Amino acid sequence: MSKITKFHSLGVIDYKECWDFQETLFNDILKQKREEKTNILNHLIFCEHPHVYTLGKSGSEDNMLINYIQLQAKNATFHKINRGGDITYHGPGQLVGYPILNLTAFEVGIKDYIFKIEEAIIIALKHYNIEATRLDGAIGVWLDVDNPKKVRKICAIGVRTSHWVSMHGFAFNINTELDYFNHINPCGFTDKAVTSLEKELGCKQDFEAVSAIVKASLAQVFGFEYA
Repeated sequence: MSKITKFHSLGVIDYKECWDFQETLFNDILKQKREEKTNILNHLIFCEHPHVYTLGKSGSEDNMLINYIQLQAKNATFHKINRGGDITYHGPGQLVGYPILNLTAFEVGIKDYIFKIEEAIIIALKHYNIEATRLDGAIGVWLDVDNPKKVRKICAIGVRTSHWVSMHGFAFNINTELDYFNHINPCGFTDKAVTSLEKELGCKQDFEAVSAIVKASLAQVFGFEYA
C-alpha cells in the first residue's frame, strides 16, 4: 500500500472552507478503499485560519467562556465539528496540519497515529532546543510536565478516524495570539496554560521555516513520500 502523500499548503483559509476540502479528500479515500484500490494517495494539509473556536463532538459548550456577541467583537467564529476532543482555538500565527491518511498503509491504529503526530512535533521542537514531551492523560505536546505550576501546552491534537482513514489533526502554536485562549478552557482544562514558540524563544519566528521543519519531521516519523 502506498505512503505517497500529496502536500497542500493553503495559506490562510476560512475554517469551514478547509473543513469541506478535508471532507472531500477523506470521502475520496474511503471510496477508493471500498473499491479495494491499493495505490491510494494520502494528503497533508498545512494552513492557518482566521480566529475561530472549534468544539469536538465529546466537548462541552460550557468551556466556551464568551457569548456570540463577544465572539463577533473578537472577529472570531465558532464551529461544532466531528473530531474528538473538547474546545480549542485556531488563528493567525498557528500552524494547523490536517493529515488525511489511509492508516492501513501506515499500519497504525488511532493510539499510535496520535503518538506519531506528537513525536513529530517533539522532534521539530528539538531544532529550537526545546524539550517537549507528552502529559499522562492528555493528548498533545507539552512543556515542563514535571512542574504542575509551569506545565503548558504548545500543540493541540484532535482527530477523527473512520474505516482507518484520518482527518482533522494538530494545531502548533508558532506566533499565535495567546490571549484568545483566555476565552475558553483549552481542551477542557481549567488548570493548564498554553504557550507558543514565539513566547518560549522570546521573539517572533519565521513561520515558513518552522513549517518546513514540521513537514520534514512528519515525513521522518510516518515515512511519508511526498508527491
